[in-house]
Amino acid sequence: MTGRETVLRDILAALSGVPDSETPDDVPVPRDYRPDHAGPDIVGLFAERAADYRATVVRVPAAEAAAAVGRALTRTGARTLVVPPGFPEALLPHGPWSLLSDTPPLTVGQLDAADATVTTAVVGIAVTGTVILDGGPGQGRRALTLLPDQHVCVLRASQIAGDVPEALRRVAPQRPLTLASGPSATSDIELDRVEGVHGPRTLDIIVIEEGAGPS
Repeated sequence: MTGRETVLRDILAALSGVPDSETPDDVPVPRDYRPDHAGPDIVGLFAERAADYRATVVRVPAAEAAAAVGRALTRTGARTLVVPPGFPEALLPHGPWSLLSDTPPLTVGQLDAADATVTTAVVGIAVTGTVILDGGPGQGRRALTLLPDQHVCVLRASQIAGDVPEALRRVAPQRPLTLASGPSATSDIELDRVEGVHGPRTLDIIVIEEGAGPS
């Protein structure tokens, strides 16, 4: 018997005798497992893990968030900046950037020619150093964070969850979720790392650490 046949046999055995009227919600699932492995300093752990994936993470008070965005753009020499609908104006820095609105939607060519995009996120995950975007206000459609060469993501410290289970409880499963752990990267058979193959080569994460921040 193959492994596939063994799995299917066990599934059929588990389903035998189940009433047709029973739904998965009728059977409680034990949730007594450990909720996370993050420890007490989830913001510090998030910054450490994201940096492991070669993201640049800075932690700033709310009043300095826009300036931190500006420093990230200046570091890479960005000149054209894509701004999704709903991005807080108070987080946009003053500078020599040409701002591109995605209303109406920019073309693939326009996005590919842009130097950077700036977004918010819906949640971060400390143990994996991941940011999750769901296309909500300030985040925009998925193409905005895949085509420009640099992605600057602004995240409030209160949005960082300790581990994956908690993070998933904060997102709507029907939303188009994009998970990013560091810049886009791949490697060949000799493990030579290449960045920017399937998305931005540079990921900057600005963590706002005080109050609610600008709105």
